[in-house]
Amino acid sequence: MSEREEIRERKAEQLRQRLGDDGAGSADDPDGSADRDEPVHVTGGDQLQGLIDEGGVVLVDFHAEWCGPCKMLEPIVADIASETDATVAKVDIDDHQRLAQQYRVQGVPTMYLFADGETVERIVGVRQKGELVSMIEQHG
Repeated sequence: MSEREEIRERKAEQLRQRLGDDGAGSADDPDGSADRDEPVHVTGGDQLQGLIDEGGVVLVDFHAEWCGPCKMLEPIVADIASETDATVAKVDIDDHQRLAQQYRVQGVPTMYLFADGETVERIVGVRQKGELVSMIEQHG
């Protein structure tokens, strides 16, 4: 089994444990969207805080639809979600201006890396996949 398949299996098992064997969503995740092989599109501050509070490594990508560099970063972020144990969250700064202000986002893309609920990195601008994966592994 490849490393990617092992990660997918581990994430699938975590999801099954979180949802129970019947696959129904929990009260915190009514639509069963806790599949972390894809970025989580944040719908509000409480959801973002919940993801951070779960612990582990969380990469938060503050982005905007109109941002060219953000579009360049999008496939990298998607790969990181599917290939690492990190939870990847995406926050549209136009939809969530208060969150952007709270995290002092002055330009996009801006990413925050959290480990066990604490901010460990703030990254402004596009970074290569290898650099981001290395940061995640360092704190994982």
